Amino acid sequence: MDSKLQDLIQEQIGHEYYSSYLYLQMASYFESVNLDGFAQWMKVQVREEREHGDKMYEFLQDRGVRVILRAIPQPPSDFSSPLDVFEKTYEHERKVTSLINAIADQADKVNDRPTKVFIQWFITEQVEEEKNDTRIIELLKKIKPDSGAIFQLDHQLGKRE
Repeated sequence: MDSKLQDLIQEQIGHEYYSSYLYLQMASYFESVNLDGFAQWMKVQVREEREHGDKMYEFLQDRGVRVILRAIPQPPSDFSSPLDVFEKTYEHERKVTSLINAIADQADKVNDRPTKVFIQWFITEQVEEEKNDTRIIELLKKIKPDSGAIFQLDHQLGKRE
């Protein structure tokens, strides 16, 4: 397996685990402001991101590559509102998309077919991630202060499993 491609995937494992850590921090923020539905939504994200990192780990192991885990930086913990959280989530997911695309580009460059097939799942997943974030951002922008609609959205988001 191409060494640059291995390195990109090794780094991405750390980015996926960081995403999990970031979303857990966001869940903590939501719990601190009594928006348990938003917190539940984020906790589902926490599990998904961890699973993404695990998939990449297993892929490298299956290809005979020894995984060397990287340090995970501390995520930010200051958020001003649910809208702020989801705008930061969207920004983060766009960064992840660019990193996933870099893996796909390198797999194309070195014609690594197993990685090309493997990474396609993540490319499709990133489309869904960004769509979910933009949908919630647009809903949050429509909510007028003191309308009570935030609690309806909180209830709806809390149904995510």
